[in-house]
Amino acid sequence: MGDVLADLRQVGEFKRRALRDRPSNRELARLAEVAPGTPGAWLDGANLPQDLGKLIVVLEAICAEAARIGVLGSRVDDSGKTAAELLDPGRWRAAFAEERERRAEDTRSAVERQQARAALVEDERRARQAALVDRPRPVGEWTAQRLGVHPAIPGRPVGDGLRDGVDGSDFILPRYVLRPHDERLRGLLREAVATGARPSLIVVEGGSCTGKTRTAFEGLRASVPPNVLLLFPADPAGLLDVLAAEALEPGSVLWLNEAQDYLTGPTGEAVAAALLRRLDGKGPLVVVATLWPEHLKTLRDAGHGHSTGGGFRDSGPDQNRLSRALLAQATYVHVPRTFADALELVTELACQDGSLAAALESGHADLTQTLAAAPDLVDFYEVPVGEAGTHCRAILSAAMDAHRLGVSGPLPLAFLEAAVPGYLNDDERAVHPGWFTWALAHARTVVKQTTSPLQDVARPGRMGVVPGVVRLADYLQQHGDRTRRTVCPPASFWDAAAKHLADATDLHRLAYAAQERARLRHAGVLFAASADAGDPSALFALAVRMDRAEDNEMAQRLLEAAAAAGDGQAAGDLAWRATEMGEPAKADRILRATTDAARPDALARLALRHELSGDRVQARRLYLAAAELGSESARRYLDWERKRETERNAERQEVLDSSPSKAEDRVPLVLEEVDSYVLSHNRPDSAPVTRWFLEYGNLHELFGDMHERQGNHEEAERLYRAAAGLGNSRALRKLAEQAAVLGHREKTERLYLAATELEWVMSGTVSVVVPGGAPWTAAESR
Repeated sequence: MGDVLADLRQVGEFKRRALRDRPSNRELARLAEVAPGTPGAWLDGANLPQDLGKLIVVLEAICAEAARIGVLGSRVDDSGKTAAELLDPGRWRAAFAEERERRAEDTRSAVERQQARAALVEDERRARQAALVDRPRPVGEWTAQRLGVHPAIPGRPVGDGLRDGVDGSDFILPRYVLRPHDERLRGLLREAVATGARPSLIVVEGGSCTGKTRTAFEGLRASVPPNVLLLFPADPAGLLDVLAAEALEPGSVLWLNEAQDYLTGPTGEAVAAALLRRLDGKGPLVVVATLWPEHLKTLRDAGHGHSTGGGFRDSGPDQNRLSRALLAQATYVHVPRTFADALELVTELACQDGSLAAALESGHADLTQTLAAAPDLVDFYEVPVGEAGTHCRAILSAAMDAHRLGVSGPLPLAFLEAAVPGYLNDDERAVHPGWFTWALAHARTVVKQTTSPLQDVARPGRMGVVPGVVRLADYLQQHGDRTRRTVCPPASFWDAAAKHLADATDLHRLAYAAQERARLRHAGVLFAASADAGDPSALFALAVRMDRAEDNEMAQRLLEAAAAAGDGQAAGDLAWRATEMGEPAKADRILRATTDAARPDALARLALRHELSGDRVQARRLYLAAAELGSESARRYLDWERKRETERNAERQEVLDSSPSKAEDRVPLVLEEVDSYVLSHNRPDSAPVTRWFLEYGNLHELFGDMHERQGNHEEAERLYRAAAGLGNSRALRKLAEQAAVLGHREKTERLYLAATELEWVMSGTVSVVVPGGAPWTAAESR
C-alpha cells in the first residue's frame, strides 16, 4: 500500500506543479460523484480509494487536462516515467489488484497467527489441566462416601437398606427422608444447571451431623443429569490450581463440602477471589457448598475487634472481605436439626431400614445425629472408661479447646501431648511412659462402627495420611463449642500452642483468646509466635501490650516493625503519635511508606482517631484522602455525614436548650462519638444507632472510655457498671482490664467469665447461664 499511496502523492504533485491544480478538486469530486474533500485526500496520499472506478474517473480528468496543454509526454521523476505512464488506467488497475492480493495475504497471515496463538493458549490450558491432581468426573460416578456423607450406624437387619461404596465396603447409607427444604434445594439445582443459566453459588447450611452433606448429595442425584461433570478438590491449593487452569468449564458442578476448609487459613481470601472471578464467567455452573452456622458467621464477620489503648477500639484488618463478598452472592438452604415434622414418614421407612429403626428406638427427634453416632461420640467423651479413657478425654478436651478458640486446621499430635497435663490431676498424671500412645489409640476407637473421635487426615490429592496430625470429629467440635464455652484452658494448653502450632492466623486467634481470658503472659508469647510466623498485625498487638505496660520505647520499635511489614493499624498508630508530637509531615511520610493496600485503612483509622479527639477538620481531610484511595468505610462515613449534617445541628441545639446536668444523658452532644461507631459497624442510619447505644448501655460505655482517657477511673468504673447492667459485655471486659491492672486476679477472671456468659446469653444461644436461673446484673461485677 505504501507504493500506491506514494504514486497518488506524485499525481497530486504533478497536478499542482504542471497543471496549476486543474481541474480543481471540487470539479473532480463532481465528476467522480464523491464528497468535495475526497479527491484532495486521495491525491495527498492520506488514504486509499475503496472504489477503483471513481479513482479512474479522477485520473482520466487529470490526463485530459495534461493532453490539452501538451504535457503528457513530460517526465515526472528521475526514472524517466512520463505523465502518460503515471496516469495510465491499466497501470492503476494492476497496482490495485496487487494491493488486494497483498492485503488478502496479510489477512490470511494474521488469521493464521491468531489461530496459532489460540492453539498455543489452548495447548497450555490443556497442559495445565492434564497436570491437575483433582479431575472432574460425571456426577453419576461419585459416591456418597467420596463426597463426604457420614456413614450411618448399622442397626439391626430388618431389610436390605441402601449401601454405597466400593468393593463391597460396609459404608451404610440409610433410606433418605424427604423434608421441605429438599424440594427447594432441588428446584435451585435444576435452575442452576439449565441451559443459559448464570453461574451460581448454593450454600447448604446446618450444624454438624444434621445431614447437610447427604441433603446436597441427594439433591444432586435427583436434579442434575448423571453425565454432568463434578469437581471435588481435595484442598484449597487444589481448588486454586483448578481455577487457574480454567478447568471449571460451563455446564459443570463444583462441590465444596465443609467450605470453611477452603475459605479460611492463609489461602482463604485467594480462594474467595478466584471463585468470585469464576462466578462472573460463563455459565451454567453451580458451586454447591456446605457450612456450619458458626463458620458462616465467622466468614461474614469483618475481622477481630480489639482495644488499642487509651480506650480506643479498633476494628482491625478485615480478614474476610472477599469471603464475605462471595457469600453475599449465595442462595442458602437451611437444614434443620430435627425430624419432628417427618417422624411419620421415618416410621414408615424404618420398616425396611435397620439404621432408621435403630435411630427411632433411641427416642431422639435429632435422627441424623443419632444415625451418625453423634450421641454415642458424646457418651464416649463424657463417660471415660479406665485410665486410657481418662487420658483420652483430656486429649479430646484439648482438641475441643483448640478448635473453639481459633485453630482451623489439623492438630499436631505433639501439641495434644504437651497440652494434656493441665487437664489432669496429680493422680491421673502419675502414669507409665506409654500413656499417650494408648490414649491416642483409644481416641481412634470406631464408635458404633461409624466414626471415631480423633481421625487421620488424608494427604491432599494423594494416597495415605498426613503423619503427625489428627482432626477432631465434627460433632465433638460442635459439642465443645456448646459445653466448654466458659472454660478457660490450663497453662499447658497455651504453652503447647506457642511451641507446636505453626499457622500465623491460628496463633493470632489463640493470642486474642488468651488476652480475653486475662492470660496476658500467654497472650504475649502467642502474639510473638504469630509475628515470628509472618503476621505483622501480631506485632501491632504486642505494641499495644507494651504501650499499656508503659514501655514506650519497645512499643515504638514494635509499631515501626509492624508498619514496615505493611500493617495499616501500626502505620495509623505511628502517624497518630507523630501528629500528637506536632509532626504532621512525619505522619504523612509514615502513611506514604505503608503499602498501598494498607494505606487507605491507615488513613481511615487515623481519621477516626482525630474524630474522637475532636479535630473534625483534620479528620474530614483524612477521610477524603482515604475515600479517594478506595477506602469503602471512609466513603460510607462521608456519605452518612453529609446526610446527617442538618439533623445533627438541630439535635445539638435542642440539647443546649435543655441544659442537662449528667454527661451520660447528653445523647445528641456525643453524636460525633456515635459517628465513630457508625463508621466501624457500617450502620447507615443514626436513629437505630442511637437506640442501640441506649438499649445496650453503649452510651455509658462510651462516656466511661472518655473518663478513662482523662484518668477519672472511679467515674469510668461507675459508667462501665451501668453499661454492664444494661447488657454490655464489652464494659465487663473493661472492668476486668481495670482489675487486672490493679492485680486483682480472682476478680479479673470472674469478670471475664461473666462477660463470656453474658455474650452467650445476648447471642440468643441460651436463655440463661448463671446457676439458679437468675439473670446477670451489674452487681455480679462487685
